[in-house]
Amino acid sequence: MSGKKIQILDSTLRDGAQGEGISYSVQDKIHVCQALDELGVDFIEAGNPGSNPKDMEFFQEMKKIPLSHSKLCAFGSTRRKDIKPSEDANLQSLVSAGTEWAVIFGKSWLFHVTEILHTSEEENLAMIKDSCEFLRQNKMRVIYDAEHFFTGYKDNPEYALKTLKAAKDGGAEVLNLCETKGGAMPNELQEAVERVVKEFGGTCAIGIHTHNDSGLAVANSLIAVTAGATHVQGVLLGFGERTGNANLSTIIPDLQLKMGYECLPGDNIKSLTSICKRVAEFTNLPLNPGMPYVGANAFAHKAGMHIDAVLKNPSAYEHVEPESVGNARVFLMSEVAGRSMVIKKIQKFMPSITKDDPIVKTIMARMKELEFEGYQFEGADGSFELLVRKIMGKYQPFFKLRYYQTNGVNPRPEKGVNATAQIKVEVDNQIEVTAGEGDGPVNALDIALRKALSRFYPAVEQIRLTDYKVRVLDGKAATASKVRVLIESSDGMDSWSTVGVSSDVMEASWMALVDSFEYKLIKDIEKHFNKLV
Repeated sequence: MSGKKIQILDSTLRDGAQGEGISYSVQDKIHVCQALDELGVDFIEAGNPGSNPKDMEFFQEMKKIPLSHSKLCAFGSTRRKDIKPSEDANLQSLVSAGTEWAVIFGKSWLFHVTEILHTSEEENLAMIKDSCEFLRQNKMRVIYDAEHFFTGYKDNPEYALKTLKAAKDGGAEVLNLCETKGGAMPNELQEAVERVVKEFGGTCAIGIHTHNDSGLAVANSLIAVTAGATHVQGVLLGFGERTGNANLSTIIPDLQLKMGYECLPGDNIKSLTSICKRVAEFTNLPLNPGMPYVGANAFAHKAGMHIDAVLKNPSAYEHVEPESVGNARVFLMSEVAGRSMVIKKIQKFMPSITKDDPIVKTIMARMKELEFEGYQFEGADGSFELLVRKIMGKYQPFFKLRYYQTNGVNPRPEKGVNATAQIKVEVDNQIEVTAGEGDGPVNALDIALRKALSRFYPAVEQIRLTDYKVRVLDGKAATASKVRVLIESSDGMDSWSTVGVSSDVMEASWMALVDSFEYKLIKDIEKHFNKLV
């Protein structure tokens, strides 16, 4: 790769962790670090060791775990006003973290200096310089985050630039410009970055850190690079406080595939989608299917004319090859999908099939019958594949259900438990009866089924339900209405969706749940067979 190098700093474990509902355990943080290191980001901003015992424990654990590419960074603030750096507990904790690099933030906006810190302009500059010098004296390399830089620059550009000079004079190697409120317009940001690059770009790397409050985090990051920034910060999946941070899973391929910059080493960008899925799994968040490049729908096609064109030449409707980021082309099954689409799906199991084969007409007819009943296969790739297998005679059930039953439990006997499920299944003439407790009847049934099958099929322990949706199909029928249940599942590497329809929500959930388990087991068998071949 011959493009100019752009340093990438990922803040999933620090800025991203400030998003609503996100709480990493120490082990989660270690797993995320290892995934980001495998991806090949240059820096991992992994937390503030001075803010809580968990982050300090994490940094101590990471001393035992070598990273192959990424540099771990401890995050903190400049010293408090009117004390020496050596007396500041936050700076001492940064040194204790034992990382080669530290990221420290200081104030660029005079409003924050006088109204939030209640200190003088001169003392704020001294706080920045002293803190950088202290870390350098303790053998740490420094990335300086200029908090509220663009707001401060708009208010008083000369003072904002003085704060950067203080950091540079203190030994900071990266001057990172933070668009903290997420409100800067592209033209404002570009002008400011160009001036900073002109004044400091010869001695320091200039960085950009944007938020998405105006929907411009990715765009502003790219504009900063074209203005001369060579260091980009963000969160791999874009989550974080308020509306989130700059989304690195979009920025990295934009820069590398479209703008000619080098962000990740070698062919690592081809693992982008799988790494994003792993990080989403550790974060306990579903990966947004509409996310550019790495989402399940990023290369999904539904309309028959679109599908026909893409089958002839993918560039007709795709801006990059899905394989370039480790994703895959998806053809969504629905009543608007053409026959060429169905043939493409069937050829996965019967490569020699042609459009004139009677089985194609049978599958399309059955699919349309089921969609009339309320099924929707465009978001249920797993169930559609199982439907095709059943019609083609390439399906063998993995178990036989004798019965299941669920019950609500009130009051809750413990946190996370308000339902129980009992299930009886038969596998190869062996009977298994198990029960499960869960947060709701579907969760309890999922747990009970997993217990029942794990003795026969250990791989089911890898399955996790990552999303569950219920749609009432005919509200006029009130409580007798049909419902469609869509379940998204993952084994940590792949994800798939299944669907069930019934006037009984538990029966619809059961249908989708069974499809999810059987899809996983079939795929594992095929992977094993392909390895043997």
